Amino acid sequence: MNIQDMMKQAQQMQERLHKQMAEMRVEATAGGGMVTVTVSGTKQLLSLRLDPEVVSKDDVEMLQDLIVAATNDAHRKVDEALASQMQGQLQNLTDGMRLPGLN
Repeated sequence: MNIQDMMKQAQQMQERLHKQMAEMRVEATAGGGMVTVTVSGTKQLLSLRLDPEVVSKDDVEMLQDLIVAATNDAHRKVDEALASQMQGQLQNLTDGMRLPGLN
């Protein structure tokens, strides 16, 4: 495999990854499911669902904390999913390559 083929494959891999990121949807919850968020693979908040039981004007701070926790958990899940996808794609790219000192 020559360097031009490798560069072409890397470009295709990057395009596939961008498409997967745009299509990915990750859901996370906090407070035992009282707050649920959905984010895209690009970490855009797509939806926020609140259990009516958690909405109280007397405890706004707890609700804010639950929203932050759910959003952060969703972002962590996106990072894990993307890392896994990238690892698989890199493995596919390097399969069959003989790297000096490694093979």
